[in-house]
Amino acid sequence: MFGQVAGWLSGSFQARLTLEGPMSQPSYAEHPHTAAAPAVRGTNVMAILSLVFAFVFSPIGIVFGHIARKQIRRTGEQGSGLATAGLVLSYVFTILGILWIVFVFVVAANSGSTTA
Repeated sequence: MFGQVAGWLSGSFQARLTLEGPMSQPSYAEHPHTAAAPAVRGTNVMAILSLVFAFVFSPIGIVFGHIARKQIRRTGEQGSGLATAGLVLSYVFTILGILWIVFVFVVAANSGSTTA
């Protein structure tokens, strides 16, 4: 049956059909205009960690964010926005945490000294 189908076809398709089989992929030599896809740089891991640690332990998020920005400038990886968001959130949460601790100490100091 394969010989009958190949007999009906003509030209280069018939030669390819008989040599390579009916279900094979065309070779790259047949498509010289096809170029390889450009290499995509991944997202910087430190940038992701900076954003995560902004919510977990914000001082570490600050450190990771600065490391990520330096690595992104050097390597050209993606994740600059993540690093910036991690830095901003880490700074905000660190400041809020410090203000909360100061508030707690002020309230604790004032609650112990009551005058009648």
